[in-house]
Amino acid sequence: MYAAHKLRVNLDAHRAVRSVRKVHHAVAGNEELEQQALMEAQAQTAIRHYAEMQSAPRFPLHLPVEVKSQIGACAAETQNISANGVLFAMDRDVPVGSIVDFTILLPGDVVGSAGDIQIDCHGRVVRSFDDRGRRGVGVVIDEYHFERT
Repeated sequence: MYAAHKLRVNLDAHRAVRSVRKVHHAVAGNEELEQQALMEAQAQTAIRHYAEMQSAPRFPLHLPVEVKSQIGACAAETQNISANGVLFAMDRDVPVGSIVDFTILLPGDVVGSAGDIQIDCHGRVVRSFDDRGRRGVGVVIDEYHFERT
């Protein structure tokens, strides 16, 4: 699964570079147009990658969490959880690209375990938006570790 995902990301990057090269020939000498073409190709790659990440099934779990980032710690509540990431509702904005750490405590009765399961996660913010007066913050989980409590 990981190897296939990595291959898709590498193929997308390769396509984006090819696209930029084609545009480069058409706009050679115009630095502003070259920069704009590069940004558009990168945006298209990011959109495809984001759509891929969105495809994992989501589970609507509302659990309290503390999200830690370079701007400090903030209380949050999970809105949904998938194999790829988490959507949080929180009162503070965490900018896209921010690195975050958080721990999710899954109740044993929810996951069919005698005890609660603690998941320590490390990820990055890929989406931030206004959601009925709170902030919706989408995080891709890059690393995680399970612990039984």
